[in-house]
Amino acid sequence: MTDLRPPFRADHVGSLLRPAPIAQARKAGVTGDELKQIEDREIPALIKMQEDVGLKVVTDGEARRAFWHYDFMDGLTGLDIVETGGDALGFKGATVSLAPTIDKALDFPADHPMLDHFKFVAANTGVCPKISIPGPSAVHFRVTPDHNHHAPYEDQDLFTAEIAATFKKAVHAFYDVGCRYLQLDDIFFAYLGDEKQREIRRSMGQDPDWMIQRYAWMLEEAIKDRPDDMVIGMHMCRGNFQSTFVATGGYDAAADAIFNQTSVDVYFMEYDSERAGGLEPLGLLPKGTKRVMPGFITTKTAELEKVDDIKRQLEAASKFVDMDQLGIAPQCGFASTEEGNKVTEDDQRRKLELVVKVAQDVWGEA
Repeated sequence: MTDLRPPFRADHVGSLLRPAPIAQARKAGVTGDELKQIEDREIPALIKMQEDVGLKVVTDGEARRAFWHYDFMDGLTGLDIVETGGDALGFKGATVSLAPTIDKALDFPADHPMLDHFKFVAANTGVCPKISIPGPSAVHFRVTPDHNHHAPYEDQDLFTAEIAATFKKAVHAFYDVGCRYLQLDDIFFAYLGDEKQREIRRSMGQDPDWMIQRYAWMLEEAIKDRPDDMVIGMHMCRGNFQSTFVATGGYDAAADAIFNQTSVDVYFMEYDSERAGGLEPLGLLPKGTKRVMPGFITTKTAELEKVDDIKRQLEAASKFVDMDQLGIAPQCGFASTEEGNKVTEDDQRRKLELVVKVAQDVWGEA
């Protein structure tokens, strides 16, 4: 029988191009139950596409979201997404003018909508359902000091401790609805490898090295008491919005923190361009059962990578980490926002088929 327990050799970060009926409905301003009915009709086909290419783990493609992180964050008690009137995210050649603000104590509500999103995937697949949510760092990094209006949270130790407590509650809530594979997108560890991003944080009165250590602490606080049968994945990248990016720089500053100061099981790491730096930081992964999914396959462009090239890159990675602790996944989602990257649904499918093909060739399983 096929083992459907994570981790898997072939996986993907989570978001997929939005099916046309969902995209069209949202663009037309459809909301509420009417939009949910359209989503409920379309998402099973998105799940089936993932199963058909041979993946043993599926998501809802984040098709009910506008953003990979803001929808989840907006569902938290005490946090709201607001219009800033200017560029809030810093993408190259693209503008996003929304940002989170906090005006009271944070909490994870028992009726957070993404609990039902997960249950829908689980009810509509015969393989392993996964959901990806932003990691704790997303709240701290995106809620800049000028958008933090809850006076007690001027104390950064208190602020980060309450973020961690909120996410711990979320982890257990997802477990209680049946989730055994939860992915936390903690991309800002990678951002903090970029000197420009580090200087921006210094200008806000924040210490980038403290942030890396504290982000690892927050993540571990959130996941350390999870049940033994719950697998935690973690994704890192340098921005993904309509095929654009924000940051450049390797994992050197964050590798020890993410690998050795957290009990994360699976690491999804962007490695599709020189912006990600070298493979040397993988050497800090401890021997054992932790697994790295190096993202040698890009979601930003349509060109399909060659199987032999991916195998050579995996061989290069195996100089720093045992091949048995590696898998393969694309470097990011195909649609971190509802607009999606500049690829087609056929491009997306071929990329996912490539993931499965490489995994089967290298490890004999997906």
